Amino acid sequence: MPTLLLGPLVRSVEATSAAVWVETDTACQVRVTAGDVEAVAPTFAVHGHHYALVIVDGLPTGEATPYQVHLDETGVWPLPDSPFPPSVLATMDPEKPLRLAFGSCRTSVPHDAEGNATHGVDALRAYALRMAGLSRSDQDPEGQQVRWPDMVLFLGDQVYADETTEPMREFIASRRSLDEPPWDELKDYDEYAHLYKIAWSDPAIRWLLSTLPSAMIFDDHDVRDDWNTSLTWRRQMEATSWWHERIVSGLASYWVYQHLGNLTAAARAGDALWQRIQAQDGAGELDLGPELDAFADRVNEDPTAYRFSYVRDFGTEARLVVVDSRAARVLEPGRRSIVDDVEMAWLDEQLTGGFDHLLIGTSLPFLLARGLHHLEAFNEALASGVWGERAARVGEKLRQAVDMEHWAAFQDGFAEVSDMVVSVASGERGPAPATVTFLSGDVHHSYVSEATHSRRRQKEGAAPLRSRVIQAVCSPIRNPLPRAVRFGTAFLSYGVAGPIGRAASLSTRVRNPVLGWEYLRGPWFDNNLATLEVHGRDLRMWWARGVVHDGQHDRPRLEQVADITVREQASQHSRTGREDETGESGQPGTAQRQGATSG
Repeated sequence: MPTLLLGPLVRSVEATSAAVWVETDTACQVRVTAGDVEAVAPTFAVHGHHYALVIVDGLPTGEATPYQVHLDETGVWPLPDSPFPPSVLATMDPEKPLRLAFGSCRTSVPHDAEGNATHGVDALRAYALRMAGLSRSDQDPEGQQVRWPDMVLFLGDQVYADETTEPMREFIASRRSLDEPPWDELKDYDEYAHLYKIAWSDPAIRWLLSTLPSAMIFDDHDVRDDWNTSLTWRRQMEATSWWHERIVSGLASYWVYQHLGNLTAAARAGDALWQRIQAQDGAGELDLGPELDAFADRVNEDPTAYRFSYVRDFGTEARLVVVDSRAARVLEPGRRSIVDDVEMAWLDEQLTGGFDHLLIGTSLPFLLARGLHHLEAFNEALASGVWGERAARVGEKLRQAVDMEHWAAFQDGFAEVSDMVVSVASGERGPAPATVTFLSGDVHHSYVSEATHSRRRQKEGAAPLRSRVIQAVCSPIRNPLPRAVRFGTAFLSYGVAGPIGRAASLSTRVRNPVLGWEYLRGPWFDNNLATLEVHGRDLRMWWARGVVHDGQHDRPRLEQVADITVREQASQHSRTGREDETGESGQPGTAQRQGATSG
């Protein structure tokens, strides 16, 4: 009998349909039944692994329907004697206000005292236990019905291909020597498949992913730290004996495990690999491996060959644009860009008005702390040779050593997107949204910033923006910074680091940004998962962490860390006061307690 190895994961969900992803141990027919609706799909193979994406259509709009999974004729989900509630397919209701969870950076280590001591409590797992009713929070109002997110957006580093845990190293050692390249890092597709299995197999995480729709985008550690930082970095990788297999395996496995499920029905219709899967003739299981490897190789060489970015609309209430800020980079000297020309043109088309909230998901924060931003801009200029060849070599070493490779380190792209944002927020691309909000991760600390015109543009008499421009970061879900690094991050977030960084960037004649920004809240360094709630033209976001009580490391409670409401401007020419925009961090008041759990 076929066995369910991984999943089910509920992925792209629309008004009447849901995509269910599974991995099995052999070729089979995968059948999903939800009420009176049934859908069947054959598996396809990649390097000896077997997958299916089952599209369940005809579901009731805006309702949650329990479902079951069969492989051939064998029922495999729900698991027998599971302590978790029935998994459901919850379709989107365009009339219901959007609630979206988001976060990034999650390592997979045991959920015991040792694992929590080294990596902190897994915020995603604490969230899952609370959703399932298997733990509670001291902040829960008695008898309050909980409304959970409509979906979760993972903003990169779901798996760490270069910083492996003991279970992953044991698997690698069973196949090859750890004393040979690439040592204890991932080498091929089989190792990626095992890494995803470790990441998604914990019972609480598995249940969460089986009932909460998810969208995903990669970041560097899904492939390797500093992936596509610079042309020098790329040439160093390509000179190794193992990089080509690694990047092909990383992109191929990403397409299977993460990207395929991101696609809506319209996007699937235009995807050549998905159409190949759909065209299976029933003569046997499709082996997609060779085509997928060729695809990954082509995308690595030419980022314009495929777009990993995608867009989701939630009626006129919100548009979510998720941007690939890793694979689409252009690294040639003189034309560095964090996304290529084709991707930039696509992004330009998506950033429009007419929505209450324009949400832009990008793994790397668009607006870093100002000190960090200016230092990265300075470093890009230095590494490009503005002070000569010797200084350029120093700049490149610094760039790779301290991860200076965010949007700020690609100034041309940063400036271009900044202009787009100003255009949207000024009402030049249709009715201005109440907010233009960047959702990001990567930096292993969380914060909220707000941007408006830079001082230069204000002095020039630029009309105030009609939209509030917000940067919200949630990182990590489980991978905290060492305390010494936290101190450095805090220094670069506050105080004199901003002016020092700006002076450094001016010394290399880095252009003045059209936006200026400041913190509304943060930074804080907890493992946490954030939730965004649309309240008409207002936007509320709260962050929650897992906390161990009474030594119950396997049953952490969910506790709120921070809470902020971004209110629509009182008019298109003035801003509301900020006294009602933020709650107190750490010790929540009544509004925070209610907001953490109620709709």
